[in-house]
Amino acid sequence: MTLVLDLGQSGARLRWPDGEHTTTRAKLAAESVVETLRDIFSEFRIAHPDAQIHESVALSCTGFDGKVPDPLYYGLLGQEFFGAREVAVIDDGLAGFFGAMNGQDGVTLSIGSGAVAVGGRRGVFSHADGLGHIFGDEGSGYWLGKHALERALATRQGRENDPMLLEFLADAMVEFDALESTVDAQAQSLCIATAKRVLEAAENNISSAVAIRDRGAEQLSKTVVAAWTKAGGMRNESLTLTLLGGLAKNREYEEVIRRHVSYSLPQMRLDIAKGNHLDGGLLITQTMKEEYAPLLRWWRAS
Repeated sequence: MTLVLDLGQSGARLRWPDGEHTTTRAKLAAESVVETLRDIFSEFRIAHPDAQIHESVALSCTGFDGKVPDPLYYGLLGQEFFGAREVAVIDDGLAGFFGAMNGQDGVTLSIGSGAVAVGGRRGVFSHADGLGHIFGDEGSGYWLGKHALERALATRQGRENDPMLLEFLADAMVEFDALESTVDAQAQSLCIATAKRVLEAAENNISSAVAIRDRGAEQLSKTVVAAWTKAGGMRNESLTLTLLGGLAKNREYEEVIRRHVSYSLPQMRLDIAKGNHLDGGLLITQTMKEEYAPLLRWWRAS
């Protein structure tokens, strides 16, 4: 049996042949992925005492920045909690690609709390962005929320003049005022939670929100192009683009992204994702038995 986990910045999901488990325990900025996984597996053990033995474990994780580390500690963790004989440690972008594309060449762009694109062409895979909210993740949920909150807060202080956006984000302002710190994980979570509201403001034609949304889409299009060309793709070549993540469900954001990508990749075709990160993690364990550094590393019991 194979247990698959998908860890993100807003929670995690686990799937095994007989069920699924969802948790709000997420990867926090100040901790290691191993620390997060230990907490999640401890919670899982209590919630599902009859689902403890899994020979194979696939870990699709945020926080690797496109470079999966030595899998030793992840393997030992899988062995400790599940008796695993093998553990695949996977950059979440690669898992998303396999799940969404299901064997096709092209690019999968994941837009949630962060943003990452993986391109695949003829067995070659590449990674773009996924650098975290300090150095990257442009166009992501964090990015959208941060830029809108910055402008709303500046308006409240008299440094900007955007009363419509300030009013639209009134609830977020209340949450901001309740923060104990403006630089910790709770502040980061507020930015992420505000993203959907920003897209709603753009749909209501608040000009500053439209500008933030369109700039985010432009940055995401650059990420898509980079992922495709780094995988050996040509700009005039036909390819499939799939989108994953909560923000990809916003049709206007999807359309603006599609339009920007098509400027640089005119033969791009936007398609519906065939599956998600959990599907991709399982498919990788079944089809990629060798490492694909730096996006996939394997641990196996000796």
